Amino acid sequence: MNKEITIYYEEYEHWSSLSGQEQGMIEKAYQMCETAYAPYSKFHVGATVLLSNGTIVSGNNQENIAYPSGLCAERVALFYVGANHPKEQIDTIVVVAKGDLVPEDKLLSPCGGCRQVMLESEMRQEKNIRVVLVNQIGKTIVFHSIKDLVPFAFGL
Repeated sequence: MNKEITIYYEEYEHWSSLSGQEQGMIEKAYQMCETAYAPYSKFHVGATVLLSNGTIVSGNNQENIAYPSGLCAERVALFYVGANHPKEQIDTIVVVAKGDLVPEDKLLSPCGGCRQVMLESEMRQEKNIRVVLVNQIGKTIVFHSIKDLVPFAFGL
């Protein structure tokens, strides 16, 4: 039996088409890129998370010479939320990046580990999380659930 999976997302030529709040989150995520600790990959990633109470939490990638002891920006931000705002729901996560690992016109997509952590956050709160991914020249993709990034996720 053949089956099919459909993934829904929105695509924008530039993030300036998004809401003012999301534009502010993207600007903050780019600021977080500047303070990422990435001496090995030279690839700087920033993430911002919007909570249901309006709080915005930020994170960036933190590398370590004893690979894989570092953490991706998405997990830094989400684990901070879990530790410091455990009762708040996550509405949106924004991820941006700068560096030569991915050509500037290509979209960065979260790694498998980050996708699983994002999905666990969505499952815990029983509410979809909006995901905004922005490439280095501003092209943007928006998903309305992390399940669209992980159709056959561990634990589903």
